[in-house]
Amino acid sequence: MGTSVKIEKRTEDQNNPKKIKQEENKIPFLVKARPYLIILPALLLTIGILYPFATAIYYSLTNFSFRSVDYKFIGLKNWITMFKSRDFWHACLVTAQYAILTTGTEMVAGLGLALLLVRESRFTKALRIILIFPLMIAPVIATLIWQLMINNSVGIVEKFLNIFGVFNFPWGSSAKTAMLTAGMIDFWVYTPFVMLLMLAGLQSLPKSPYESVKIDGGSPWFTFKTLTLPLLKPFIYIALLFRLMASMQEYGIIFALTKGGPGDTLMNLSLTGYNTGFAFSNLGKAVPYLLVLWAVIYFISQKLIGAWLKGQQNAQGN
Repeated sequence: MGTSVKIEKRTEDQNNPKKIKQEENKIPFLVKARPYLIILPALLLTIGILYPFATAIYYSLTNFSFRSVDYKFIGLKNWITMFKSRDFWHACLVTAQYAILTTGTEMVAGLGLALLLVRESRFTKALRIILIFPLMIAPVIATLIWQLMINNSVGIVEKFLNIFGVFNFPWGSSAKTAMLTAGMIDFWVYTPFVMLLMLAGLQSLPKSPYESVKIDGGSPWFTFKTLTLPLLKPFIYIALLFRLMASMQEYGIIFALTKGGPGDTLMNLSLTGYNTGFAFSNLGKAVPYLLVLWAVIYFISQKLIGAWLKGQQNAQGN
């Protein structure tokens, strides 16, 4: 009987608005604010991303220029002018060529180095440390170092080529070799990044399937093709995602090497947008270049993330 009375009283208290308000007032402020404090960093980050993005879209619809304080809304005029421009399509071509050249070579070389260094020994440990050094150098500084190394007067690379009868190689001063030179520097800087990701993936693979293949007498190529490569796909997609995104928006190496030259040989979307916005002081015309670059990178990254999720599920046997 006493228990039922207590239950009825508790039910009455729960249904009593005054009682509920009194209990809420007893809760400390920090306890009440805890859910909002938890989501506050994410909210600030979202605002910090969306506000500049919305501002960029707005300026792309105006004739905003650093030369004048006054500007007005002009609609899609900047976008139409950009799509009709030869510079835009040339920048798209250079961006695609540079991304394919650097990402392709770095993925192959990074995977090859990881396969060579996956075995634990004193030599491989020392070699890993040595190969990571380029990753610790800023891309612009690395470019300046390579400019000294390929200098036709005092460069060590030039002296090495002289042994084989090659003199005054044009490197970045020629339109035919500028892309190769920039790609070579990018390869030297970022291949260790791909190697580290692949190495981490190889070291995390299960050992039991390899032991079974070894007992059955499987060749190294068969093991790599049927076991290593499928299991390594999630890591390959991660490396491909990061490197493709970075190479498509590369600015530092190209700017430090030739500033987009000779001529417009290396004028990708990033440099074209920069020159239009700051060299020619026309921000309204420059922003569409960068928004197109963002849209392309977003589309490619979504496809790669989808492939990564699928590869991860396949690797887990789902």
